[in-house]
Amino acid sequence: MPQLRDSGNHSTTPLGGRTLNEVRSFARIFGVETEYGVSVTGADRACDASQTAMMMFQPIVAKARSTNTYIENGSRLYLDVGSHPEYATAEACDPMDALALDVAGEQVMHDLALGAQRRLRATHGAGSTIHVFKNNVDSAGHSFGCHENYLVRRFVPLQTIEHELLPFLITRQLFTGAGRMGESGFQITQRADFLDEAVSSATTRSRPMVNTRDEPHADPDAFRRLHVIIGDSNRSQWATMMKLATTHLVLCVIEQAGREDRESGFGRFAFADASAANHAVSRDLSGVNASFDMADGTVLHGGAVAVQERYLEAVERFVEKHPQVVASLPRTDVREVIRQWRDVVQAFRSGTSAMFADRIDWMCKRRLFEALRRRGADGISRDKLEQLDMDYHDVANGTLYVSLCRRGAMRQLVDEERAREARSMPPADTRAALRGRFIQLAESRDARYSCDWTRLSLTAPERMEMTLIDPFDASPSDQFRAMLEAME
Repeated sequence: MPQLRDSGNHSTTPLGGRTLNEVRSFARIFGVETEYGVSVTGADRACDASQTAMMMFQPIVAKARSTNTYIENGSRLYLDVGSHPEYATAEACDPMDALALDVAGEQVMHDLALGAQRRLRATHGAGSTIHVFKNNVDSAGHSFGCHENYLVRRFVPLQTIEHELLPFLITRQLFTGAGRMGESGFQITQRADFLDEAVSSATTRSRPMVNTRDEPHADPDAFRRLHVIIGDSNRSQWATMMKLATTHLVLCVIEQAGREDRESGFGRFAFADASAANHAVSRDLSGVNASFDMADGTVLHGGAVAVQERYLEAVERFVEKHPQVVASLPRTDVREVIRQWRDVVQAFRSGTSAMFADRIDWMCKRRLFEALRRRGADGISRDKLEQLDMDYHDVANGTLYVSLCRRGAMRQLVDEERAREARSMPPADTRAALRGRFIQLAESRDARYSCDWTRLSLTAPERMEMTLIDPFDASPSDQFRAMLEAME
């Protein structure tokens, strides 16, 4: 049975055994952590979120003796603070792989919820229905997150990331926001009203946009892990892929500037008040009407589009000058990402953004809400719109998103078969392949083991331990083979 242990950042060799050329490359590790909201309707007696979440995790506890474990695709599955089921994807070196793992996580939560629902109906009535929401705000106004992780080179100072990346992260929500019915009307993002700091090392007592806690889960002399808090939980697979891929490209520009000991040019986009800018972006559905006070004392007009245009132009010039960036993503076409980025920004600039309603979550929901308002002679209540909003994000019993996908009203990049594969098959080109293989064999042999992001430990039938410090390394070492042989 597995036992979880805290992940360390212990390097045994300089650069974790990687060459300087590899460290200087544009390769990256991606990860997505998603907290899910839970509720029950139709029960004959009360069943709160914590009870429901624990019921969902009964099969996990039975197998792992914990609500905190790793599964056979190398991903982490656990109960987070506030009884939120959370799924953190295994390491991926391509946005499409991270996306497949993320969709696999939806399937995992769906199955855990329906299993718990069957047991709940035996004790709480046949109408008991469990809802698991891949969103960021519940009906009581509590907020929970979707966090992105990017491995970045250690020579890039965090202060540089704060000033040069944050304006991009705030304004990319134009095409990555999930949308919600807020107190003052419809908004682009679900998180804008709940983030109160730009950068912080805390995530519970405060809600920063970027977390500075230094846990690279890799060689700390070579890398840091950028933990991005500002980002909605997306049902749109296109939005998930685009937010990972475009952020990667912006980070490539920042890293290369660090290598060359020069300014990237993004510093001039810094906002005087990041929180105010975030609120402005969330409320400007046109994408072009907001104005921002900049850190240099000027005022930038043109909304999120104006900022995105500047980042896009810089990335386009950079890729032309550094064509090796095109090869940085093994399964995602960098030039196609840039083309789609340009298309969506130009669509907002020209007022034709409605064409992206099949790819942008907030636009899809807004189009549906407006259609319902036009159709209803007596109007549609706010409560009904909020109910539809929640149903869109329900991965357990929701019908709206599934119906939209079935009718082609929401594009899918990963089909159910690929997602099912990703539930049991970690990416083949990161250390997740080793972790997944270790877990699969240990469970099939009923071995006692523990693991985390950087370590594998076997306690029975033999005691053995090894460190996986390099997230890019999927090659089985002699030590790894010996651990597998010990379980045979």
